[in-house]
Amino acid sequence: MSKLEELITELCPEGVTYKPLEALGHFFGGLTGKSKDDFTNGNATFITYKNVYSNPALNIAPNDTVKIAERENQRTLKYGDVIFTGSSETPNECGFSSVVTKKPEKPLYLNSFCFFFRFNNLSIIEPDFAKHLFRSSNLRYQISKTANGVTRFNVSKKLMAKIVIPLPPLPVQEEIVRILDNFTELTAELTAELTARKKQYEYYRDELLTFGDEVEWKTLEELIISLTTGLNPRQFFRLNTDDALNYYVTIREIQNNTIVFSDKTDRINNVALKLCNNRSNLEVGDVLFSGTGTIGETAVLSAPPTNWNIKEGVYAIKPNQNKLLPRFLMHLLQSNDIRSNYLAKAAGGTVKSVSMKAMRKLKIPVPSIEEQQHIVDILDRFDTLCNDISTGLPAEIYARKKQYEYYRDKLLTFKELS
Repeated sequence: MSKLEELITELCPEGVTYKPLEALGHFFGGLTGKSKDDFTNGNATFITYKNVYSNPALNIAPNDTVKIAERENQRTLKYGDVIFTGSSETPNECGFSSVVTKKPEKPLYLNSFCFFFRFNNLSIIEPDFAKHLFRSSNLRYQISKTANGVTRFNVSKKLMAKIVIPLPPLPVQEEIVRILDNFTELTAELTAELTARKKQYEYYRDELLTFGDEVEWKTLEELIISLTTGLNPRQFFRLNTDDALNYYVTIREIQNNTIVFSDKTDRINNVALKLCNNRSNLEVGDVLFSGTGTIGETAVLSAPPTNWNIKEGVYAIKPNQNKLLPRFLMHLLQSNDIRSNYLAKAAGGTVKSVSMKAMRKLKIPVPSIEEQQHIVDILDRFDTLCNDISTGLPAEIYARKKQYEYYRDKLLTFKELS
């Protein structure tokens, strides 16, 4: 019998208490009433949805700051607070949590796109236990059900207050944390090793793709057949209708130089797909490029796109393959020198974009097709080592994450005490 089984047998053999959040604490909103100027050279640390979404335990980005006046009576985050993202484009992405698992060394302020829950009494729940609990499949499902909206979904704090959570005895919580933290620590070590490998890949990529006057330089428009983009659903069609069976690809689906669909991917019906096909005319060999938001994500189409198309802001570049190989262009667009060139052309407010006109005028080096292929062969091998989830470190990290998720959901499922 494991230590956890012994603790459960000793301390809660008949089950554990479940209570709604409204009986355990209160929800509080983030900072409001701030202008754009308040986020320049701020005097206090500011927690955004980016900090929350990717980190079960709160991780603070060093450059997120906001100006706070002494007279402001805004609640700051405390040890044990559970922070939630408040809105998203899909209900499944609403309400992601991050827990303050260490006592803050300085005041931490939360932005208005997030909110937090504060337990009345931390003697009933370990913050490190809450870190795993609120990311478990059962809790994530309950939280996503509290989101409402059409094009954007917002979590209802009133409905979230009705969510019930298990409260096993603290020794049981501590043992579960010990087990699950072992999984996450191993994943973190593997991820750190993979990060080092990716830096090595980036170094060799930039070395191989640095050219001077020894090769000809041309504008992109001289080397391609076309540059198009997808359609905006707000003007032409609706997403996720009952008859929507096809995928609508955004920057989120462009991962590690390929297209990855998930249950979060938006859907479009056949009529909308036909409209998108008429606009972008995607074919094998096209290079996809994210021109808006997170600029510079790329992928090359290796198979005909029969059941998907792209959104506005994702560009489809169709190279003239007698002059420019698709995968050479893909690697080139990710190289430091070329990336710096097109990012310098980005314009806009909060969400910046590189226009198609600017992309057409982008100057790139054009070695011979034979040299392009030689460089592609080398970089593709590096790319496989760093990104292919079927081999090496990426495969091991993927397996460890799945293993963690399995045991997390299993260990955090309790019989309810009558």
